[in-house]
Amino acid sequence: MKNWKAKGLKWTLAASMAVTAILPLTYSTPPTYAAEAVVSKVEVVKRLPMVQVIATGGTIAGQSVDETSFTKYRSGTLLIEDMVAALPNKDQIAEVSSYQFGNSGSSAYSMEQLYDLSKTVDEALKTQDGVVVTTGTDTMEEIAYFLDLTVRSPKPVVITGSMRPWTVIGSDAQANLYNAIKLAASGKTKYFGTVLMLNDEFHAAREVTKTNSYRTDTFVSPGVGSLGHIDGDQIRVYRAPFRALKNGGQWATPFDLNKIGKEDLAKVEIAYSYQDAGAGAISGFAKAGADGIVTAGTGAGGISRAMSEERKQAIEEGVIFVSTTRTGSGSNYSSGEGIIGGDNLNPAHARIMLLLSLSFSENFDTIKGWFETYGYGQVEARK
Repeated sequence: MKNWKAKGLKWTLAASMAVTAILPLTYSTPPTYAAEAVVSKVEVVKRLPMVQVIATGGTIAGQSVDETSFTKYRSGTLLIEDMVAALPNKDQIAEVSSYQFGNSGSSAYSMEQLYDLSKTVDEALKTQDGVVVTTGTDTMEEIAYFLDLTVRSPKPVVITGSMRPWTVIGSDAQANLYNAIKLAASGKTKYFGTVLMLNDEFHAAREVTKTNSYRTDTFVSPGVGSLGHIDGDQIRVYRAPFRALKNGGQWATPFDLNKIGKEDLAKVEIAYSYQDAGAGAISGFAKAGADGIVTAGTGAGGISRAMSEERKQAIEEGVIFVSTTRTGSGSNYSSGEGIIGGDNLNPAHARIMLLLSLSFSENFDTIKGWFETYGYGQVEARK
């Protein structure tokens, strides 16, 4: 019996040793596995998105008289290179570069300069994953809509600025610039066209407007609301502009600036209606060579009798009109000989749309068709 147990023990030990010897051959990691492990570690370290900040000046680059001078400052003073360098933790969200396009208030820029700005943005997007454009807020919505209609790349373009200069206590400038970079780097607004980001919210360029001269929550999208917001690391997108629903072939507008020179940009003005408004605005604009005129009408787009008579005369002379409302929100369906309904475009946005349309065509029906496709914001269900 003892011999049997001894033999059994020897057999068990021998078997264990054999298995132990075999295990390294069976379960050891071959060189290819080791190589794959190294690759997987490399893949974990992902390349940060590349975002370029293109600066044009404005309050965001403002130098205040002192740290508490909220309204006394010189806009367009600081350089974007220094502003970007001062942002903390930017290397955690993107590889950020900068380009100083200009350093002026937004209303100081001509349409020819916006032509150059749009082409600068497109050139940057050939190598960058997204672009942030900093501007003054006074005409930011118009600059944003011009870029929205002309930039050819579907990559994210985010326009931002601030209501307080960079150098005062409690400035919104640093937060807005940081969040704009974060939004562009996220890629969440690809195919959205240009979006405007301030006060932790982002809006479609077509619909957003400035509503207050001083408050930091000045930008809103009347009737439709923002696209989404940024809360720390969370970027929430709750709706999309209609362009984001278009396929690749339909996404781009006809307004390719590579096909025209800046000298080809049309001249378009805005005539504001009010109680017993005279005809002088329309007649003056027409005599000064306006190719098109946008009327900011009362209610659903009405204009005074004198303006209406002068509009008829201008239409006979070849001027194209777009009818909009001065109320701040609502749609306009007015149309007729030489008149296009501006839908819910505000007067400033309608001017940008008509200016670009007239820069590429003089045909009324073609322009009307562009307003009813590229210029509108209505979402259509798939058929």
